[in-house]
Amino acid sequence: MRREDMPTIQVRRWTREEYDRMIEAGVLSPEDHIELIDGEILQVTPQGARHATAVCMVHKALIQVAPRNSIIRIQMPLAIGPRSAPEPDIGVVRGGLMDYSEEHPASAILIVEVSEAAIAFDRDRKGSMYARAGIPEYWLINLPEQCLEVYREPEEIGGADNAWAYAKVERLEEWQAVSPLFAPTAAIPISDLIPRKASI
Repeated sequence: MRREDMPTIQVRRWTREEYDRMIEAGVLSPEDHIELIDGEILQVTPQGARHATAVCMVHKALIQVAPRNSIIRIQMPLAIGPRSAPEPDIGVVRGGLMDYSEEHPASAILIVEVSEAAIAFDRDRKGSMYARAGIPEYWLINLPEQCLEVYREPEEIGGADNAWAYAKVERLEEWQAVSPLFAPTAAIPISDLIPRKASI
């Protein structure tokens, strides 16, 4: 068989509706540790101790400054677009608990991902997805480098895949502080968001 006669192999991409039906039918379960990202069902690395501690630290810090008309969701789905249902470590969303009793929120005012082994994926692939969804602010807790990467001002950068990115990027070290867009007068120490590395 000539190369040009060989069938083309294509990746089967899933819609969020199909993904939700598989969860409802029990085909997929929370124990599978998966997310739907741009139509692909991806397995998520289980959390280590530092990752889990950082998630708790971020939640504790944000609960002090989050707007009254918002809730903080920990590792819960966001229904952003027809082919994505990520489960960010932290999502600050507008509204109250009962606003999402029938369906997951479709947006957020802040997304936070704690990253250790998948920094490039979280920075680029997830960052692009959140920018395309119009999320105004995305924080990446970079555990190996003990810093916070802050992404703001989503914009379309074009290209064949209709890519999006954040125009404003800032790296903040442990001795600095961050002010969320929704609380510009707050100053959260970066050291309150990242657990210290154990001394050897």
